Amino acid sequence: MKSMRIGLAVLSTVVSLGITGSAFAAEKHVAITQIVEHPALDAVRKGVKDVLAEAGYIEGKNLKWSFESAQGNAATAAQIAKKFVGDAPDVIVAIATPSAQTVIANTKTIPVVFSAVTDPIGAKLISNMMKPGKNVTGVTDMTPIAAHMALVKRVVPNAKRLGVITNPGEANSVSLVKLIEAEAPKIGMSVTVASATKSGEVLAAARSLVGKVDAIYIPTDNTVISAFEAVVKVGNDADIPVLAGDTDSVKRGAVAAAGFNYYDIGRQTGHMVVKILKGAKPGSMAIEGVAKTDLYLNLKSAKSQKVTLSKKLISEAKEVIR
Repeated sequence: MKSMRIGLAVLSTVVSLGITGSAFAAEKHVAITQIVEHPALDAVRKGVKDVLAEAGYIEGKNLKWSFESAQGNAATAAQIAKKFVGDAPDVIVAIATPSAQTVIANTKTIPVVFSAVTDPIGAKLISNMMKPGKNVTGVTDMTPIAAHMALVKRVVPNAKRLGVITNPGEANSVSLVKLIEAEAPKIGMSVTVASATKSGEVLAAARSLVGKVDAIYIPTDNTVISAFEAVVKVGNDADIPVLAGDTDSVKRGAVAAAGFNYYDIGRQTGHMVVKILKGAKPGSMAIEGVAKTDLYLNLKSAKSQKVTLSKKLISEAKEVIR
């Protein structure tokens, strides 16, 4: 009888405080790992978090949000992956290929949603885009390289030699370089590749292209983009136009880029995370891609890098930095 009175007292207290069953809903835990911090990947992370908030998952209220950056270090990425797997969150979001690879290698049970991964099959994250299977799904940012090579020609019509800077240790970059080497010759450009295995090597890699190329194109390579200002410095000093596959790089000094809005990619990723938190199985969710691209131009950089942009090209841009 005494235990019954205690139980009724607790129930009465709950009712009097206006606490409903929903207030006792279990907190969800989303852990997010990112290979390096730069504007594009940071925008992905923000997009994910904003969508979670809009869906009612609020950090500090009913959402535990964990974030770790590997600062461009693959070994650190592996350590973060092991830590997150040990924490057993409801979902792990892995931004960029290296982080996705380490997380997926460390768990076969915790739902994993990758984002901003260029070639998920080439990176061996999945074997089927429509039915990824097991515990993995995500959003790919595969670049439309043929369109980007055409943009190089529109910006630098006389370009015959294209320089590309890449980290050969990033699977996404390897895939993109292969596509560039296949597409550039179709419009009369040879390709010279300079390697940078870490951000501290990007400046030297850019300098190695001086005198050898008519334009420099930077794909969505996380190592190179994290040190993008070094490439811009070389472009400005040597009068070599710099173009990018990442539109955020235009604000940092690229003449032009036609790419995705990475915040939108983050939001797309966030919607997948919400579905999983509500019970969807990641392995049955098809990998999603982004079709729409926007053109961004930087007239100040064009002047610094001694290139004149046509009025038609400028009229087509979503954003022009003057």
